[in-house]
Amino acid sequence: MALDIVILAAGQGTRMVSDLPKVLHTLAGKPLLGHVIDAAAALSPRSLSVVIGHGAERVRESMVASGANWVMQDRQLGTGHAVQQALPALGRDGVTLILYGDVPLVRESTLRELVAMAGQGPLALLTVELADPTGYGRVLRNQSGRVAAIVEHKDATPEQRELREVNSGIMAVPNAHLHAWLARLENSNAQREYYLTDIIAMAAQSGVGVEPLQAADEHEVAGVNNREQLATLERAYQQRRARELLLAGVTLRDPARFDLRGRLRHGRDVSIDINVIIEGEVELGSGVSIGANCVLRNARVGEGASIQPNSVIEDSDIGPGCSVGPFARLRPGTRMAEGAKIGNFVETKKATIGARSKISHLSYVGDALLGEDVNVGAGTITCNYDGVNKFQTTIGDGAFIGSNTALVAPVEVGRNATVGAGSVLTSAVPDEALAVARGKQRNVEGWKRPKKKS
Repeated sequence: MALDIVILAAGQGTRMVSDLPKVLHTLAGKPLLGHVIDAAAALSPRSLSVVIGHGAERVRESMVASGANWVMQDRQLGTGHAVQQALPALGRDGVTLILYGDVPLVRESTLRELVAMAGQGPLALLTVELADPTGYGRVLRNQSGRVAAIVEHKDATPEQRELREVNSGIMAVPNAHLHAWLARLENSNAQREYYLTDIIAMAAQSGVGVEPLQAADEHEVAGVNNREQLATLERAYQQRRARELLLAGVTLRDPARFDLRGRLRHGRDVSIDINVIIEGEVELGSGVSIGANCVLRNARVGEGASIQPNSVIEDSDIGPGCSVGPFARLRPGTRMAEGAKIGNFVETKKATIGARSKISHLSYVGDALLGEDVNVGAGTITCNYDGVNKFQTTIGDGAFIGSNTALVAPVEVGRNATVGAGSVLTSAVPDEALAVARGKQRNVEGWKRPKKKS
């Protein structure tokens, strides 16, 4: 069955009180519209059209990688009018699925079921029961219990407003009828708009029929109109992701204090403490432990590695059995071989750390290549930048770098070499050699400290 999808994303979203178009506000690190496009694309549609209006160019530029067909709605005259703008992209056969750019949590499985229902001939409508349906269009049923129409909240009678089953707006419609129904829409209502929901009554009256499908929960069909609602859906999304991880065997010390803003792949017996944020593509091997308040962005952590609290890891590869932190920052390009250690208040960038090598505390290592079993003392820095260009520091296997050493790149320290504490190295150190590069100590006997004048 051919499937066309139309996503309505032209609204201004004035209640967001923002210069940013509503559909570009983020949930779990991704624009609201991005969530909807991903769910739509998973259905492999024949065509995917996004109707845009307010902030159209900004929306299009932000989502250019989606490959969507962008349809302009110059005047926002209602949902029916919006779908009318996309008609040229819709076939005469198959089904059209209509989604909303500010309804980000609808499940792919729900959409597949809805489309399958419409494929049998009726208009398939996604509904939900709400404890407080204020503001939503009510589902009206006839005496036999079948859906007869949708009445918008502003047009509903007091009795109709007591109904709790509401229209989510999401529907799948046979294309053979959609073209004709859209042409018959009128704007004789309180808003003077062309309501897409009016085709529900057309379907019921024409004998095509309306088949309702109730959503699993209200969050699945909830839209975002203000920042409070956005925050509510953020927590609903995170709870959904946390539950999936828990059922897959991941330990979350407190699921309510965990944020997944990307994709997490994991092995067995992974443990994650509170306030951990996962962004981008992250892979955690079996037995990995992540301490509290850590941020991992586009990182791979090998089996049995330990990330201590308050560490930030970005675009880095951490080998099996490594230890990082606490309070460590691994910037892009950091590569740690098996059993390496980066300790507290250490920052690395574009650095390869060999197996079992240690940078235990208070150091900066950037643009560096460290061999195996290297020990870097506290306060060591690689001076890799001259204000214009970056240069590399190379440290051989088994080298020992004393505390408070400055390695002025480009510089190379040989295998099993030793650098005395407090040295400033500007030239190579041979294998097995000791390098001491510091001023000679001078003691002044009887020196008097200056005193404040009375």
